[in-house]
Amino acid sequence: MTPVVVRVAEDPTDREACFAVRREVFVVEQRVPRELEYDAHDEPGADAVQVLALHEDGRPLGTGRLLYGPSAEDRTGGDPTVGALGRLAVLGAARGLGIGVALVRAIEDAARARGLAHVDLHAQTHALGFYERLGYEAYGQEFQDAGIPHRAMRRALG
Repeated sequence: MTPVVVRVAEDPTDREACFAVRREVFVVEQRVPRELEYDAHDEPGADAVQVLALHEDGRPLGTGRLLYGPSAEDRTGGDPTVGALGRLAVLGAARGLGIGVALVRAIEDAARARGLAHVDLHAQTHALGFYERLGYEAYGQEFQDAGIPHRAMRRALG
């Protein structure tokens, strides 16, 4: 496996690295409109944790985001014990190396550290199997987000 460090994005440089990965994966590759990709939860001070995967040489390879508290209410039915995993992205050249799994586990660790009992997410339907292998269960009907089919999923944190 490629030598990778996964950690919480701690400063503006880290946050920009997260946004660069998201821009490449969502805006360029998947053609999600830029105005839909970035939101108020990306601003400093939001109830959000950005997680960053870096190659040992410092190149960003992937990112993900945990929303909690008031920032997660619209994604979790208002349950304060549930966090929302989102914006999980791994650069094309780094896929298949276990980086996505490491990012999800780091987000779950951040959720546990905040006393959360569950993590919800909205998975693109092509990624359902990936999340199922990590213990997430789909619920509800398929829906469209940015023109891409999704399903809601949840995992209890142990």
